[in-house]
Amino acid sequence: MADRRDLLDRLQVALANPAVDGVLASPDIMDDLLLLGALEGKLVFGSMNRGGLAGLVNEIDDRFTGHTAAALDALGADGGKMLTRICLGDPDTANILEATAKAVDSLAARKLIAMVEPFLSVREANGSVRNDLSPDAVIKSVAIAQGLGSTSAYTWMKLPVVAEMERVMAATTLPTVLLGGDPDAGQDEVFASWQAALALPGVQGLTVGRTLLYPADGDVAGAVATAASLLKTPELLKTPAKVSE
Repeated sequence: MADRRDLLDRLQVALANPAVDGVLASPDIMDDLLLLGALEGKLVFGSMNRGGLAGLVNEIDDRFTGHTAAALDALGADGGKMLTRICLGDPDTANILEATAKAVDSLAARKLIAMVEPFLSVREANGSVRNDLSPDAVIKSVAIAQGLGSTSAYTWMKLPVVAEMERVMAATTLPTVLLGGDPDAGQDEVFASWQAALALPGVQGLTVGRTLLYPADGDVAGAVATAASLLKTPELLKTPAKVSE
């Protein structure tokens, strides 16, 4: 992803698939795609908090340094996404919970979707932050995150695909999109986990980045087409996939 032009080329290949209905990206990526005309007729979601850099001493205090609700509204975007890492042993967690609640309210006031991506996180002995992907931890993160803000009328969840997804999805009535999963895992294994999770009530689609943009065989169009095919079930055609940066 260090080669920006290569990344933009891959994003345009993905967005060319009609089953890919939008993009979730940071302001710089969004601006490039808009200038390229790649987002005509697509859904647009902006990444709002970008300050919690991996390895940073205040990683949990993930400051809102990206899109604002006002900027997204002016852009004609559909909503904003916020990463909400909840570390019970870190006092900075209170800051991110408050900032997330304010962002939810700011988006809702403009009738824009707040896509909340919660994790229950732990700080390791070496200072690094690890997201707990056990079913119980994901369920707890959902219970906390979906209550943030003065209304959930415009709130969606963005959740990882983990074990016991039936239990995870039973924890919320909010519309949910699935994270793309570990790009280092076998592609067939990842696709199989998506297919099972997509059949669950409340799941609306996928938000997929590196797994599809940088597939092992280099075939971006093929990987996107395969993922898009998982969105179809005998009963209904689910909301098309979204591709993140």
